[in-house]
Amino acid sequence: MQKLLYIDSCIRGELSRTRRIATPIIEKLKDRYDVETIVINDLELNPVQYDENRRRAAGTVSEEALCWASKIKNADRIVIAAPFWDMSIPAALKTFFELCSLFHVTFDSDDKTCYGLCKAEKTLFITTRGMEIKTGEPLEQATPYLKALFWLWGIKGLEVIARENFDYISAEKIEEEISSAIKEGLELAENF
Repeated sequence: MQKLLYIDSCIRGELSRTRRIATPIIEKLKDRYDVETIVINDLELNPVQYDENRRRAAGTVSEEALCWASKIKNADRIVIAAPFWDMSIPAALKTFFELCSLFHVTFDSDDKTCYGLCKAEKTLFITTRGMEIKTGEPLEQATPYLKALFWLWGIKGLEVIARENFDYISAEKIEEEISSAIKEGLELAENF
């Protein structure tokens, strides 16, 4: 059975509208994939600063970061659930990705350019946004960041399920949007 890595960066835990969309989609994907979940809220992450960068440059990487990076490298599919956070993704998720961006693990170089070492051919980003900012608009920086990072890692095929304006619509409309996103995700899961 192929491996799917689910990265849950839903900061508000069980109150997360993003997680409400992601959960039934992940359950559906369990029919076809061996799903492993990493919950970003459960990790005690520190940003990559000078000392960590120096250790990494010297070839010393924490066992945790190496384990996470290896899971990303070896996943056949990746699903990320994260809310729109300060125009992009939550800082903890960005830190997680920085820790996993490891030379000779998720990417390499031929002394002319970098190239990816990851094998995932399809990825899915599930997100909700409080404001009326659509995927691909200049103010939406989560998707461009993920596309750039995945290019570095050699990951292809980013799909996005997003719903917007949740801070300014009625509770009834939010429920309609969540149901619509789940339906879209379940349809996508058929060929993911």
